[in-house]
Amino acid sequence: MCKAGWAKIGAALVAALLLTLSTHTAQARDPQDIVFDSVGVDEHLASHVPLNLPFVDQTGKKVTLANYFTGTPVILTLNYYSCPTLCPLIFRNLVDTIHGMKGLSLGKDYRIVTVSIDPEETTAAATHKASMTYGMLGGGADAGQKWSFLLGQQPEIDRLAKSVGMRYMRVGHEFAHPSIMVILTPDGTISRYLYTVDVKPRDLKIALLEASDGKIGGSQILNQALLFCFHYDPVGKKYELIATRIMLVAMIGVLVMLGMLLAVLWQKEKNSPQT
Repeated sequence: MCKAGWAKIGAALVAALLLTLSTHTAQARDPQDIVFDSVGVDEHLASHVPLNLPFVDQTGKKVTLANYFTGTPVILTLNYYSCPTLCPLIFRNLVDTIHGMKGLSLGKDYRIVTVSIDPEETTAAATHKASMTYGMLGGGADAGQKWSFLLGQQPEIDRLAKSVGMRYMRVGHEFAHPSIMVILTPDGTISRYLYTVDVKPRDLKIALLEASDGKIGGSQILNQALLFCFHYDPVGKKYELIATRIMLVAMIGVLVMLGMLLAVLWQKEKNSPQT
C-alpha cells in the first residue's frame, strides 16, 4: 500500500480513538459536575430588574415587584420554601445579620423580598415560611411589609432569575441554587451581590448605603464616612478598609484639632492684659 493510503488509515484511527475517548469521558462524567456547571451567578451590575412582573404574596394577594420599591433599597433573595437545608440557614443567618446591623431599620430604611424559584409551591408554604421568619424577627403587625415571600409562575420566575444572572436547576424534588443576596436601588437597579450564607452586618449595611447613596439611616455624615473608608473587593467578595483613606481622615482630624488649639491659644493671648 502506498504511503498516502497508510496516512489516511492512520488519521482515521486517530480520529476514531479521540471520538471514543471523548464519548467515554462525557458518559463517565460525574452528575455533580453537571450540576455545578449549571448553577451559579453571572453578575448584571447596573442592570434593572423587571418591576412589572406579577407574583402572589404570602397572604395570597396579587402583587408586582413594583409594589416593594417605595423609595428605599430592596434586598432580593431567590430561594424556595420547601428547601430542607440551605434556605432555612440563609433565612436564619439573615435575621441574625439584621439584628446585628446598627443604624438601619428594616421596613423604614430597606425591605426584603424573597421569591420562590419553585412554581409548584403553594400559598400555605409561603405563609408558613413567612410566619417562621417573622417569629425570628420578633413579630409585629407590619412584618409582612418588611419582608415579603412571593410565589410566581415559571415564566416570571425565569425572567427575574435571568435579570439578576442567577442560574439554578431542579435536582429530583429539590433545587440546586447559589446563595446570594441581590441589593437593589430604590428604582430597581442592581447595585451589589452579596455571597455566602452568613453575610456580616457591616457588609450588608455598606451595601444598603451604597444602594441608597447614603440617604438612609440616622446620619448621612456617618454614612458618607463609612462609604469613604470601605471599598468592595470583587475577588474576596467582601468590603475592605482602605488604609490610605483612613490615614487621610486621621490627618484631617489632627489638623482640625491643631487648628482649634491654635485658635484657643491665640484668643487667650489676645485677651490677656498687656504689660
